[in-house]
Amino acid sequence: MTLPTLFRSALALGLLAAACAQAAPQVDVIARGLANPRGIGFAPNGQLFVAEAGSGGNGACTVLGDGQTACYGETGALTRVDPTGASAPVRVISGLPSLAPAGGFGAGGPTAISFVGTGNGQLAIGLGTVGSARQGLGAKAALFGTTLRVNVAGGWKPGADIAAFEQVNNPVPGGNDSNPFGIVALPSRHIVADAGANALYEVAANGTISTLAVFPARMVAAPPFLGLPAGTNIPMQAVPTSVAQGPDGWLYAGQLTGFPFPVGAANVYRIPPQGGTPQVYASGFTNIAGLAFDARGTLYVLQIGDGFAGPGGPPLKAPGKLIRVAANGAQTIVYAGLFYPGGLAIGPDGAAYVTNFGIVPGPIPGAFPDGGQVLRITLE
Repeated sequence: MTLPTLFRSALALGLLAAACAQAAPQVDVIARGLANPRGIGFAPNGQLFVAEAGSGGNGACTVLGDGQTACYGETGALTRVDPTGASAPVRVISGLPSLAPAGGFGAGGPTAISFVGTGNGQLAIGLGTVGSARQGLGAKAALFGTTLRVNVAGGWKPGADIAAFEQVNNPVPGGNDSNPFGIVALPSRHIVADAGANALYEVAANGTISTLAVFPARMVAAPPFLGLPAGTNIPMQAVPTSVAQGPDGWLYAGQLTGFPFPVGAANVYRIPPQGGTPQVYASGFTNIAGLAFDARGTLYVLQIGDGFAGPGGPPLKAPGKLIRVAANGAQTIVYAGLFYPGGLAIGPDGAAYVTNFGIVPGPIPGAFPDGGQVLRITLE
């Protein structure tokens, strides 16, 4: 079975299950044709932006931390999207570095965007391996594993080198790996969720990087297909993918979890504003990819998948889900018709904006004719 066929089959099963489980809210596709769309965020002027990880290219290749060989290209972008869907997406920054396996699925590159103040933003660019692996990949390879300072007009400057900091400091022993995946821009600093390092980093206004929180591995039951004795536990990495500031001023982080991706094992953690030991705020999630609070302080959680799909093809089962978390901790599935969603933002209109088909490198006739999408999902 081909890779696109696997994706298509998983999507069909996921959408069928979701349709049988509940009636969906109003969902509109407001952007199409994107390449591995990930993080999404609103600027203070109301404009909506998406980080596109790109589709790699034909440049030099390296082996990533997950064992995949990925090749360099300059196909990453920061893209403006019309929240009404009336206008086509516009790439305001293009030519950013991207790493992807052959075919471009699941690329690494621009992964998260967050704005603050008058429209200044922070763009995170992923990596997925040790910082030294960037050497020799391409002209802009030094931007992997870093943040960029951007603005709504498309200007940008290099920011903090997260991967270099991780390689020297390595907050969670057991191997060097950096993959900035989530970011939140705050008035005097920005916070980066490094999914490879299992840590939250603070980047001060002067560029100084410090470790705010670390997420140690947890022991979980070994899946049967590993052939280990019954009752054997194995370490599971935390993999923090997302970070947001709550209405209480504390930081909130969501975890993907690492292999074996147990259903219900992902937590939302709460971290003091100036850093410290993460506290479990909400639990029972699976494969978190995004967090956002609405204007009333209600938390929304985006799940990229629904547990381990097994060897071969996409690693996670469909569907992805958007979940509302009430103040008392109760969880409600808002929408369960997503396929590898990559990012979440709550708009000024109170709707949720979600990147969908977040591992697809662009339009593919017969399989993914839309390529990556942005959806508007009503929350009322």
